[in-house]
Amino acid sequence: MLATLAGAVGGAMNALAGGGTFVTLPTLIGLGLPANIANATSNVALLPGAAASAWSFRNELRPVAGIAAGLLAVITFFCGLLGSLLLVVTPTQTFDVIVPWLLLFAFLVMLFARPATRWLHARVVIGRGSLLTVQGLLGVYGGYFGGGVGLITTALYGLLAQMHPRELFAIRTAMLATANLAAAFVFAAYGMVWWWSCVPMLLGAIGGGWLGASLGKRLSPRTVRIWTLLVTGATTVAFFYRAYGP
Repeated sequence: MLATLAGAVGGAMNALAGGGTFVTLPTLIGLGLPANIANATSNVALLPGAAASAWSFRNELRPVAGIAAGLLAVITFFCGLLGSLLLVVTPTQTFDVIVPWLLLFAFLVMLFARPATRWLHARVVIGRGSLLTVQGLLGVYGGYFGGGVGLITTALYGLLAQMHPRELFAIRTAMLATANLAAAFVFAAYGMVWWWSCVPMLLGAIGGGWLGASLGKRLSPRTVRIWTLLVTGATTVAFFYRAYGP
């Protein structure tokens, strides 16, 4: 029941702005899974929800800064494979120490994206190559961890392509689903998915992804941003305490 509820909330958050892993990962760890196994299981569980959200926004899918969505998806998929293979070879103890910093990175990107965007665009012109490189890095991050990758994508696309968050719902959910799909192949092949907790979370994420996509067409960007920052910040503090506290 807890896994299903966490999957529904995580799927809805991914559809709205990203950050679903900030709900599903701590839930799975609370259920007794090691952090790296919990991350892999969370990734697979959120895949159908991400796919459902991407399908809901399919008619809004457009090129980004003149770059076709298909090209961005190909880059994301292969870089997602690389990122997930990196997780496979990362020891559990090492991942426990790394996770809080990945969460903090996602939180800071979300928090300071707007002033950073204004500052950067007043000084430099960002080209196609920069966006393709960033998409590759997002694919690696999404395959390795995935926590907050939707938030980071929203922030960086705004930074590089000057796009409003509402314009990014379709492309962001499509790239999230693509990275999750690539990672799912690797995690399943290496036996890193604990299916007893993955399946109920997966079912919840499907419903949550559909609901989140529907809400995303109605909620204001400010409401989505505040909610996401609160969840992201609280989860980051909790994981720092878990890794470095008494």
